[in-house]
Amino acid sequence: MGLLKVGGRFAASSLGRFLFPPVCPGCQAATERADALCAQCWTGLSFIERPYCEVLGLPFSYDLGRGFLSAEAIADPPPFARLRAAVIYRDLAARLVASLKYNDRTDLVPLMAGWMSRAGAELIAEADVVVPVPLHARRLWRRRFNQSAELGHLIARNAKVPYAPRALLRVKQTRAQVGLGPAERRLNVRGAFAVPPERVGEINGRRVLLIDDVYTTGATVSSATRALKRAGARDVDVLAFARVAAGA
Repeated sequence: MGLLKVGGRFAASSLGRFLFPPVCPGCQAATERADALCAQCWTGLSFIERPYCEVLGLPFSYDLGRGFLSAEAIADPPPFARLRAAVIYRDLAARLVASLKYNDRTDLVPLMAGWMSRAGAELIAEADVVVPVPLHARRLWRRRFNQSAELGHLIARNAKVPYAPRALLRVKQTRAQVGLGPAERRLNVRGAFAVPPERVGEINGRRVLLIDDVYTTGATVSSATRALKRAGARDVDVLAFARVAAGA
């Protein structure tokens, strides 16, 4: 019976691949695996590798030595400890984010979360709990899912780190950040987040890994970090799928 079941699963899988062959999420060209990019799209991604700023994860054009900080991190230190992102936010990376966020492409989560886990391996190893940047309840109802929560859930599950999706709430319905300047973004998300009293125990005294899809000016994750610290978080690191390049 076991062999029949295994054989049935294999036949179903083969039939599924025949009827719905895997395609590249970037260009829809045929690929060998469903969670893989074609060679051309792969070259269109700018993965963030060392050397980079140890605080903001901004890549440097040449190696300045381990522990070196960017001018941005020195001039305006963020409330979080460290930021890591898998790729630079442009071209294909931006399309992947938009597909996940607006086109319900949750099939992209394993691919994106895998790259994030690689980029943030040191942060994940030191995290006590993983918390996604939340959506406001009304926006969540319209969008039906939170892309940061989908990414965070898989990252936490694969790393066997506690996951607390309700430890942080967006208590203020904010405008979309797209199109706003840095000062407008900070004002827009000021006081937007809070840790419910019944969830403080999930945060107090712990090192939190905060998950978001894109890091732009840092206004959103900075506001979320302050809320987590008010609830007693020992420290907060941020892991995003993509971040904008310096000067973007």
